[in-house]
Amino acid sequence: MRASRLIAAALAAALCGAAAPPAVAGEDTATPEEVVAKVWGAARFLNEKGASGIAEFNNASGRWVWKDSYVFVYDCRLDRMVAHPLRPDLVGRPIMQITDNNGRLIFKDLCKAGGDKRGGWVEYLWTRPGAGGVSRKISYALGADIAFSTGLQVAAGVYDDKASAADLAKLTDKMADPAKYPAH
Repeated sequence: MRASRLIAAALAAALCGAAAPPAVAGEDTATPEEVVAKVWGAARFLNEKGASGIAEFNNASGRWVWKDSYVFVYDCRLDRMVAHPLRPDLVGRPIMQITDNNGRLIFKDLCKAGGDKRGGWVEYLWTRPGAGGVSRKISYALGADIAFSTGLQVAAGVYDDKASAADLAKLTDKMADPAKYPAH
C-alpha cells in the first residue's frame, strides 16, 4: 500500500511539474520514471552493442533487473522472446499467443505500443517477482534498433493498481522533453 502511494505521489508530482519525492531507503517497488529510464537505456545499449548485447538481458542479477522490475527483449517481427532475466523458459519461444489471466494478447498490444516513436504503455496481469500470484502490471515498450534486425523491442513495467496508461503516457512525454524534465 505504501509503495502505491509513493508511486502515485511521484506520478502526480511529475505531471504537475513539481519535483518527485525522494525514494524511500529500502523501497523495493520500481517507479514509472525508473521504468522509462531503464527502457530508454536498454534501447540505447542495444543500438550501441547490437546483437552481442542481448545476452546481458538474460542475467537475473544484472543491471537490467532492479527492485521488482526488469527489462525484457522480444522480436515482434519474428514472434519470439529474445531475452528475459526471470523467465529463461520463454527465451526463443513464440510470444504472440501469450495471454494474461483475462485472455488479453499481451505481446500484440506491446508490439503495437512499442512501435510508436516514443513507445507506449500497456496494462495486463502478470506474476510479480517474489509474490507468487498475478498482479496488475503496466509496461512501457519501445523499439530497439540494431543492425540487421527490425521488430526488436524492449520493455519493463510497474505493478500498480491505479496508474493509467494515459497518465503514464503524459509522464513519458514530459520525460522526453528536457525543458520539462531536466533530470536527463
